[in-house]
Amino acid sequence: MLTKKLTELLKNNEYPGRGIVLGMTKDGKKAVIAYFIMGRSENSRNRVFVTDGEGIRTQAFDESKMEDPSLIIYAPVRVLGNKTIVTNGDQTDTIYENMDRQMTFEQSLRSREFEPDGPNYTPRISGIVHVEDDKCNFALSILKSDAGDPSSCLRFTFAYNDPKPGIGRFIHTYQENTNPLPSFEGEPRVVEIEGDIDTFTENVWNALNENNKVSLFTRFIDLETGKYESRIVNKNK
Repeated sequence: MLTKKLTELLKNNEYPGRGIVLGMTKDGKKAVIAYFIMGRSENSRNRVFVTDGEGIRTQAFDESKMEDPSLIIYAPVRVLGNKTIVTNGDQTDTIYENMDRQMTFEQSLRSREFEPDGPNYTPRISGIVHVEDDKCNFALSILKSDAGDPSSCLRFTFAYNDPKPGIGRFIHTYQENTNPLPSFEGEPRVVEIEGDIDTFTENVWNALNENNKVSLFTRFIDLETGKYESRIVNKNK
């Protein structure tokens, strides 16, 4: 298992798009979640994260500049009992509603595909963290076009039981900053989880490309109590 530094992966990719990191702290006591968004257009950059109940939502920073909210305004994080859902689109609500009806994470996403934003056809990436009995497990999903062909949707789910302390999995939407934007390839990257929530948040934020980063959300969940700490960083202030 080749473990990478999350900060190095971010520094070496000027536009990974939107990204999810799930993992465990080094002491094995807390589950770790991170979600970030980036943007190349003015519309994508005109956003902030705001708290919404136990989760968050995106919101226009300047309402007068909002052009098309359809793919950029959504709830990235929602909590369903002892499960925390994090995604890069409105499939958060699909997962929440279907799991509330006793469907699995994977089943909940069968009705969804990649975003209809050709020629990029941005992948829908999703994650879920389940904390119970002093343990956690998590899963990541990606729904993407077949090499840019919108007639075919590829579906991958990666499940992690009893994850190792200090290790996380990182998935993002785009391989690199080209036109059109190529979808993420392969398994989620194995990354180190370092520091407390403030150190982790600061390191991730500072590693994101200065021109393209928009917002970052992080959360550490205590496995024993289920209580959590969260941080939000927005470039627009």
